[in-house]
Formats: sequence, structure tokens, C-alpha cells
Amino acid sequence: MFTIRVYGILINENNQVLVSDEKIRGDFFTKFPGGGLEFGEGTRDCLKREFLEEMNLQVSIGEHIYTTDFYQMSAFNPSQQILSIYYFAHALEPIRVPIRSNPFEFDEAQHQLYETTQEIESFRFIDWADFGEEAVTLPIDKVVAAMLKNNGNPV
Repeated sequence: MFTIRVYGILINENNQVLVSDEKIRGDFFTKFPGGGLEFGEGTRDCLKREFLEEMNLQVSIGEHIYTTDFYQMSAFNPSQQILSIYYFAHALEPIRVPIRSNPFEFDEAQHQLYETTQEIESFRFIDWADFGEEAVTLPIDKVVAAMLKNNGNPV
């Protein structure tokens, strides 16, 4: 069984990369914004929907960056294989959700939400100079971060 995930690399005007810090079922992950492809949905539409759901942010989807080309088992279900697709994303409006300064900086309302959903997230930017594969948690994200960094150009 396959799970298809679509992620966006959003780099702001200050050459900072947007990441999502998430607590899911007791585990902590830093990843690129995005999520699961739904039946009947194209990959670009999926990414637009995910940015809208997670950040209330309208984005345009740019160039395709990478599609997983190796086996990656799901961290949550060992019977599933993950296929991830990455695009550049560009904000079409100012970001209105809180942008945090520190990893896993959740407010009290988020902590309360976690009690029922077992999932919370916050967003922050990482300066390009500090960004690299060590900045993200998921194995496929690490490949993409290294590719971006090795390209030597944030955009």
C-alpha cells in the first residue's frame, strides 16, 4: 500500500525556509509544510489545499523539485510505503498564522487541542545559512534539504 505526500518549499524574501514543527502521537517532527494526497486530487491542488488548511494561506505552486526515488516505509504504519513529491511554493498573500522563533513552540490552546487530536503544529522560518538536512526530521525531507543546499541558491 502506498501513501502519497506532497510538500512545499516556501522561501521568503529574506532567504528563509518555512518549516512545520509538529507533535504527533508523542513524537516530534520538523518537516516541510504539506500533507496527504486525497483521492481525485492532483498533486498541485493537494499542496494548495494543505497550505490553506494548515496556514490559511493562498499559494501558487512552482517548479517540481523532487519525487521519492527510493523505498521509504511509513513511520506510522509499517505496511505502507511513502512516496513524497516536492514543489516550490510561493505565498500570494502575507502569512497570518503565528510564526514562531523556536522549534516546537506551541501555545496553551495548541496544548489543549493536542489532548483530543494527538496532533499539533507550529511554523517558523530557518535562515538559509542555518538550513540543511539536519534542520528537518523525515528521511525524504533530508534528501530534499541536501539537494536544495547543494544547489547553493535558495530560489
